[in-house]
Amino acid sequence: MIDEDKVVERKLLLKRTFPLPDLFEIGRELNVPYFRQFVSCWEIDDDEAALEIALNISDMKLKEIYRKYAPRDWVTFRGKYYTFQNGILHLAGSWEKIRAKLSEAMKKYGESCTFILKEMMKSGGTFGLEEARQALKHGVDPYRILADLERLKVVTTSYMGERYQEWRIPEEILPLIQQELGMPVQKTASAAPFAPSVAAEKVDYVEEERRKVEAMDQELANYLNDLIKRRLNSTIRFGKKFSAGRLADYLQKLFGQLLYFDSFLSIIQQYGLADVEIVTPQGKTGMRTGWSLALFGEPGTGKSFSTRDMILGGAGGRVKPHGIPGRNRYCGGMTPARFIRIGQAYVGRTFNFIVPEFNDWFRVPGMADILKIAMERGEIKYELHREVVGPYRFDSYFSVNYNTKVFGRGYEVTAHDPHFNAIEDRMICRLHRLTKERFVEIAQSQMRLALGEIDVEKGARRIRDHVTLVYAIETGHPLVRDLFPYKPVMITAQTYEMIKRAREAILERIPQESLTFSARLENHAIRFACAASLLNYFHSDLDYIPVSEEAVNYAVKLYVEEASVRSREEFRPEEVLEKLFG
Repeated sequence: MIDEDKVVERKLLLKRTFPLPDLFEIGRELNVPYFRQFVSCWEIDDDEAALEIALNISDMKLKEIYRKYAPRDWVTFRGKYYTFQNGILHLAGSWEKIRAKLSEAMKKYGESCTFILKEMMKSGGTFGLEEARQALKHGVDPYRILADLERLKVVTTSYMGERYQEWRIPEEILPLIQQELGMPVQKTASAAPFAPSVAAEKVDYVEEERRKVEAMDQELANYLNDLIKRRLNSTIRFGKKFSAGRLADYLQKLFGQLLYFDSFLSIIQQYGLADVEIVTPQGKTGMRTGWSLALFGEPGTGKSFSTRDMILGGAGGRVKPHGIPGRNRYCGGMTPARFIRIGQAYVGRTFNFIVPEFNDWFRVPGMADILKIAMERGEIKYELHREVVGPYRFDSYFSVNYNTKVFGRGYEVTAHDPHFNAIEDRMICRLHRLTKERFVEIAQSQMRLALGEIDVEKGARRIRDHVTLVYAIETGHPLVRDLFPYKPVMITAQTYEMIKRAREAILERIPQESLTFSARLENHAIRFACAASLLNYFHSDLDYIPVSEEAVNYAVKLYVEEASVRSREEFRPEEVLEKLFG
């Protein structure tokens, strides 16, 4: 008889400690029937793969797997039946030790500890700013208790942003916490699909995604309808004065001189999603305002806050969303195989795919080449043993984070793939280096946010209303199609002259003949300037939007800084900017 609880825990363990390619290789070597039908790990789901292996092995075979394959040695797992820490698997559980530590914390903090744990269970095992607010309202100091619970290994940090921190109860000990709190023990989400015949029941991810797209379309329509009824005139008044400079001022007041620019990039990218034509007085250029964004650098430097929380909302509700409703597809936890499939649901549509840890997508062989095509908005086709994905044209953009090793000069990517430089070359990139100054600004900003001193609600609503209205106008949404005209963005010779001056100043400071960046940097700078100029839609009655001088200035700053990083910092960007702007 199968011990379902033990199999589910074994599945959780395998999934956490091995990446998908390793699970695929393990399943094939063990000759698990499920894996016989596939020729590539792209074709499988990591949840299914881990479960099928868990169903077909004994504890001894499990131990053998961990001796033969290299698990993620930084992972910790403390279950009822298994323990994994410091890269070593133990065929013994950790619940008794955790129960003793939990008892220690409850004796020390009494009802306050119970309150914190119950609040976490209400939110599915997590603790963020909303839970902290509830605790403080009840006179409970959560941070001291959580620090102790983390020291005792009852909770772990699940998210360390530049402005706040979240904790979680590891999934394998959720049932134990439920027992200790006297709550009904419920099956975890990972236990739900338990069935030996899981391989026979396939999910149609494309159809499922099409329903999600429909829901996102409805989300945008509902928001836009409410805006038109309640806030249209105020949004237009706001738009007549709003600009890239005003957006920068707003963000600097919230987050300081060092941190503001990442959120600035993310919000400007939202305007660019309208994919508006870029023209000159003589005619079309073939360019549009959309572009992909990458924030990369050391862990803990606040990349996720700018691409996730500022756009979708976060920090337990403290930070309100600034992005277009229904146009940002969050890809947290998504496998690259699933992304390739669901991309078919977005044909002819322009969305933004937010990928919180881009590195993980490069652990699957061949993924870099497919992503390069996606970045180029080209035709994707991939032939699998049992199916052909595509061909389809990917028309959307990306906003991604990934970790790199950062040195005194330059950086080293952690995704070692020959195609990766080509992917970087197709995005606007910004490097994060954890300097002392940045560390202090992050710490101060996080404290201000936790204490409620940073209030972004009013500003966020105004910006979100404005970007949504401009997006709807420029994409011809039926709710506003007859109210406002479509306007292309117009660039002039002066724009190109400023970019040319920046190029000449950069090249003067790079001693060697060969360059480590391409002319695409200039294309990115122009697209950025045009996207930033969309903030000026309501500034005049012209039938086009002129590229603003301040938008070009910000674009030049971006161009110079990115060129410096890509050339392994052969020159100091401050010197070039000083020459250009005085």
